[in-house]
Amino acid sequence: FRPNLPQGRALEMGCYQGVFTERLTRIYRDLTVVEGASELIEVARKRVGNDVKFVLSRFEEFEPQERFDAAFLLHTLEHVDDPVPLLRRIGTWLKPDGRLFVAVPNAYAASRQIAVAMGLIPYATAVTEGEARHGHRRTYCMDTLQGDVRAAGLSIVDKGGIVFKPLANFQFDRALKDDIVGDAYLEGCFELGKSYPDLCASVYV
Repeated sequence: FRPNLPQGRALEMGCYQGVFTERLTRIYRDLTVVEGASELIEVARKRVGNDVKFVLSRFEEFEPQERFDAAFLLHTLEHVDDPVPLLRRIGTWLKPDGRLFVAVPNAYAASRQIAVAMGLIPYATAVTEGEARHGHRRTYCMDTLQGDVRAAGLSIVDKGGIVFKPLANFQFDRALKDDIVGDAYLEGCFELGKSYPDLCASVYV
């Protein structure tokens, strides 16, 4: 995202445990986080301190007093019941030249297509049992993500994939733990993802 990041006020929608929130604090001094779970706000606040403004609210009920230069909706849209109306609302929270950054898990990641070929997943865009347990409502690919963004009346200035993904998450975890792969391999997957966005772990606009 870095080449496209505007300066000014930023909004993060959904913080989980604050890992990306912490990254945003290195870029934005004026950062607001909207999160619907108070326990996650407490975890994130311990990570980033008191300089970040946390708002306990559902996205659909959030009403900002000022507009933002940048908004981040990362690995969150797949959890939302009605993504297009939400995206449309976020558009009204942005300044005229503001930007929204959206990233979602990718249905056509290489590892997922392997799982389909193995018969572990019925089709690429299916919501698996594990995903449903984590609150996923849908599984995006680049086409469906762009479709929802455009249906919300937003224009796309950039798109791509994040990290070429040859292994499932649990396989990556095991390989890292056993020193089968390391940081250089992960960096290689990140660089390769720039050439093969449709095979990446996540896609973004």
